[in-house]
Amino acid sequence: MDALEAWGGSRFDRAPKTIRAYFQRSGIYIFLISFACVYYLSNGPLLLEHYDLGWHLAAGDLIRDRGNIPFQDPWSFTLGDRQWHNLSWLWDVIASVLFQYTKFSGLTLFVVACGAVIVGYLTSICLSSGASATAVCISVFSACLLYPSFATPPNIYLAASPNTATMLFCVIFYGECLKRTRCFLLPVIMVLWANLHGGFVLGFLIVGIFCGAALLRRDWLNFKIYSFAGAGCLVAICINPLGWHIYDGVVATLGHFVQAYITEWLSYFQNITMPGSIPGVVYILIFIGFELRYRGSSPVPLESRLLSWLFLFLGLYQFRYMSFFFLFSTVALALHIDRLLPKQLNNFEVQKSLLAAGIFGACALPMTFMQIKPALELPQMLSEQDALYLQTHFSHARLLNHWNVGGLLIFRTQGAVPVFVDGRAATAYPDDLLRDYFKLVELEISETAWDTVLEKYQIDTVLWVKAHEQLRRFLVDKRGWKEEYAGVYESIYVKP
Repeated sequence: MDALEAWGGSRFDRAPKTIRAYFQRSGIYIFLISFACVYYLSNGPLLLEHYDLGWHLAAGDLIRDRGNIPFQDPWSFTLGDRQWHNLSWLWDVIASVLFQYTKFSGLTLFVVACGAVIVGYLTSICLSSGASATAVCISVFSACLLYPSFATPPNIYLAASPNTATMLFCVIFYGECLKRTRCFLLPVIMVLWANLHGGFVLGFLIVGIFCGAALLRRDWLNFKIYSFAGAGCLVAICINPLGWHIYDGVVATLGHFVQAYITEWLSYFQNITMPGSIPGVVYILIFIGFELRYRGSSPVPLESRLLSWLFLFLGLYQFRYMSFFFLFSTVALALHIDRLLPKQLNNFEVQKSLLAAGIFGACALPMTFMQIKPALELPQMLSEQDALYLQTHFSHARLLNHWNVGGLLIFRTQGAVPVFVDGRAATAYPDDLLRDYFKLVELEISETAWDTVLEKYQIDTVLWVKAHEQLRRFLVDKRGWKEEYAGVYESIYVKP
């Protein structure tokens, strides 16, 4: 009887201890996710700063109203016979539903939730690599503070835009390939990714890196696994409204001449801001220093090194890829940092401390959200008042608008004021029109270029940045136009 009581008592005592141990082991997850989300929420207004958010919401509304995906643009008068390749139609629908029922609060929380999944996945990957909790905490927290690029708006990579889907799925592909346990899920994920954003092509690059590394090691089993996963992903991308023509939309973006005029496609050095970019530069230098110092003696997976260095060079060439470098470098950096930490450090005690701090961070989330909630709105480059004035007085005008306000104009007028151009670029507009437009965006006015565009497209109204004084002097003083309306950021010029 005593033995039975002892067995029963030990069994029931064990359950609370097991639960307690589980929560303590989860301390690093709770800490990193809660504090990262506090940081993302505190930058909530920046999450809505993406200039294309307006037309994405309008596209989602349009798809839901029609019950199908349009292949012809209904909002511009310059489309011609160009087919519209909407590579993010599913994201647009999701954003439209969220906005209808929860407004900008729901969109913001959705983006923060995506960021939380990225943090959790990176933490799991780094812990699986064998790094200590302290090293993982330093590496993941640093990368997750840096990859959104809040210092360089509107080029933000954790934002209310389809780019966030690509950041999320890149991490998932990376993690599943490293763990080598659920690669069969990659084609299923690719179906979703291919309908959310054109960045799905990066999934093939990630699988290709792992496939190539397995081939170098003559690891035929994993080579077959990655090869079959890649083939499955190739089939999966066909499950979308565009079919194989989805590549036409991707090609219309990658390598197109329009990239030379969009800041996120320019080099890292052209996007550096001071002092905001200093932490990122320091992170890059630390990574390079560790890699050179321990290039042959550190147990960093080859695939992690290849992806980190590849996206570091790509990021220096084109700024948008630097965010992927921060994500892919977490495993390498965690393992490098682990070499420098004291070996006698108690990992379990660290987890307990992180759990306590994480609970405090989680409690701060509601207060942070309530503080930033009143500031959640679209960029005010084109206000509702500006759009109402245009809709009331210029609904039938042939309007030449600035690129950055095109998406906002579509959202605020729902096509009542046809636009000249917007951020959809070559996925919706003919190349000739884009070449004509980008001749106008220089600070120094080219009178010949402006006269040509105004005449060629029979423009009678111009919506442009109010601060562009040279344009005002050209249109008003030299061509006799009238500045009909001046908002906070934009002016409307009317042909006599």
